[in-house]
Amino acid sequence: MQNGFETIFMVSLEPGQVMGNLVIALLCGLIISLSYRATSDTLNYSPTFVRATIALAMITALVIMVIGNNLARAFGLVGAMSIIRFRTAVKDIQDIVYIFFALAAGMAAGVGFKGIAIFATLVISVVLFGLHRIRYAHPTKHQFLVQFQCALPEGETPYASVFQRWCRKANLVSMQAIGAGDLFDLSFYVELKDKEQGNELMRELNHIPSVSNARFYFEDV
Repeated sequence: MQNGFETIFMVSLEPGQVMGNLVIALLCGLIISLSYRATSDTLNYSPTFVRATIALAMITALVIMVIGNNLARAFGLVGAMSIIRFRTAVKDIQDIVYIFFALAAGMAAGVGFKGIAIFATLVISVVLFGLHRIRYAHPTKHQFLVQFQCALPEGETPYASVFQRWCRKANLVSMQAIGAGDLFDLSFYVELKDKEQGNELMRELNHIPSVSNARFYFEDV
């Protein structure tokens, strides 16, 4: 029985290897944190999350080194860590990406793949930074969000001709009934023919008798 416990808890790594793996995890975590700082929206930026990505990479490396190739040790750690409950909601999907990024880098460092850990971390960070710099997937300056309340009669909608005049396209993204009548709160994602004509669009919408509370949102990209 004693030999069994020694087999379960024996770690075959030398202190130098452990330190080397942790240093690589630290470097990967620092690179990931710098990437997060460079690509994060200022509204969602969290200094605590930046520090957490560094620690997460190192802790993951430690966990992987402790587990090694021992299945019993892996199940033991899973049972011990299952008591942890995370109650903080992640507000931005990009934060989840960086959590997995730090986990993957820490795993690579923990198993001793130092070159892969550093190289992959640099490449992925460059890709994320590049996508952020070119504003990939962001709406263009011709695209806006228009919201208003409108009584919808049967037949053609009263705002259709206005959208046709000023917009290349107008996609309905949400519709919510207000009360028990025909009044609805509508949201449209519109692409203007001319980005300077948003005021004309709003002016004509406000002149429609059945339209009220028109709002125009845009993002400077």
